[in-house]
Amino acid sequence: MFSSFCRILPVGVLLLSACGGDTVAPPAPAPEPPPVQPGVPIPPGQIESAIERLHALASDIMARSEIPGMAVAVVHEGEVVFARGYGVRKAGEPHEVTPDTVFQIASLSKPVGATVLARQVSRQHVNWDTRMLAIAPNFELASPLVTQEVTLGDLYAHRSGLPDHAGDDLEDLGFDRATIIERLSQLPLHPFRATYAYTNFGLTAAADAVARYLGTDWASLSQAELYQPLGMTRTSSRFHDYLQQGNRAWPHMLVDGEYQSLEQRDPDAQSPAGGVSSSANDLARWLALILAEGEWQGEPLIAADALLPAITPQMLMGHPGRPDARASSYGFGFNVGVQPSGRTMLSHSGAFLLGAATAFSALPSANIGIITLTNAQPRGAAEGLNAMFMDLVQYGHIERDWYSLYRDVFEQTLFAPEGRLAGQTPPPHPTPARPNSAYTGVYHNHYFGPIQIVEANGGLHLVAGPQELSWPLQHWDADTFVYVPTGENAPGGSLSAVTFVHQGAAVNAVTVEFLDRNGLGTFVR
Repeated sequence: MFSSFCRILPVGVLLLSACGGDTVAPPAPAPEPPPVQPGVPIPPGQIESAIERLHALASDIMARSEIPGMAVAVVHEGEVVFARGYGVRKAGEPHEVTPDTVFQIASLSKPVGATVLARQVSRQHVNWDTRMLAIAPNFELASPLVTQEVTLGDLYAHRSGLPDHAGDDLEDLGFDRATIIERLSQLPLHPFRATYAYTNFGLTAAADAVARYLGTDWASLSQAELYQPLGMTRTSSRFHDYLQQGNRAWPHMLVDGEYQSLEQRDPDAQSPAGGVSSSANDLARWLALILAEGEWQGEPLIAADALLPAITPQMLMGHPGRPDARASSYGFGFNVGVQPSGRTMLSHSGAFLLGAATAFSALPSANIGIITLTNAQPRGAAEGLNAMFMDLVQYGHIERDWYSLYRDVFEQTLFAPEGRLAGQTPPPHPTPARPNSAYTGVYHNHYFGPIQIVEANGGLHLVAGPQELSWPLQHWDADTFVYVPTGENAPGGSLSAVTFVHQGAAVNAVTVEFLDRNGLGTFVR
């Protein structure tokens, strides 16, 4: 009996009274976890050598990519050890990029914003597992169960079940943040906490809810809780502030082989997810805070245990296609992955098809990180430079031409034209359309609101959104027309079908292909 009892005692506890003694010893202290041992050590001097080679790398990518401008900063052991600008702020003008030039950083806003939220967790205002309904009672998704359970962390980890880029189509039509968040409830959901789908407005809904719960707005909260304490004087979450900067980078799109500044992206609707503007020098301060696990200038600005969930895996981004492949994970606003060296890397990219591309990469185990900001479409320059620099840091040599790899992947994915008729030749002998009057009128849709088909200059136009944006329709065949979609989510060469549906002789509905990604693109007359 005694021997059986002794075998089931908890480890570290010795009950002498039950095993031949009459006293009880206190539990032994838990052993310290062993230090992390990366598979590939970094020899002395290798990081310094990588930093010395960075200028040549950046200059080479500028020449190869022909992007107008770029700014780069590196933080190591809490210090900014490299900060430099390349090229010009606007093509055709002489003003040079400096480390203080302000760029739109696009989705690099997500990890920056996650840091703002981590500070609220540190202050015990909210937790990562705070349910949305606890701070935003009117928030709603399509499933009552998901509405009841979804947390801030779920939305920051893109695991709420919302479809990929939910709400971006409404933003392209000019709807404001409040309307877009309200209409998320109409979108079909993927399995809750079982599906990763990247959503700007899911994350924005969480950040906006926290700010409102604290009696302020997101831009003001970010300024008070992060930018001001860190001395990030050139950083803002307001588009207006970016426009007021004298030393700012203009966005550029590649047209016929030449970068041109054509459109200006206003990301205020999704500010927490993509609306930050900042400089390389300012973001270096933020990166130093992350690498110091929430400490700033020797003082804890954010409790380490409040920041840790954001920078550690919370959601699998995709299942590996091979048994020897490494999985990719997402924290709360941060990409988290493991390098071939065995070292964990934090990263995130930002991209506007209208003309911005940014990226950061950090190796906490080596206490080093790099920020790269560009004023051109995402064609691999920022990610390529960061990857090659991190190769030099970890291995002492560049493993492959990462710039070319990223450039080709982005060209095949981000810039692939959308629409089943894109790139096709119109039928040589199409079935004639009905008279224009058969199609004109107002068509209704709960998610997108009403659209109008109007006659102008002898043809038809599609008018949609609160700003009444207008696109001319070109006849394709029978009751099918096409138009060229515009906006952030319309790669060049895209072509959207507009198919009218009739019942008998009367046209009673129309499906707009470009608005039908989630099956909600049919409008009823």
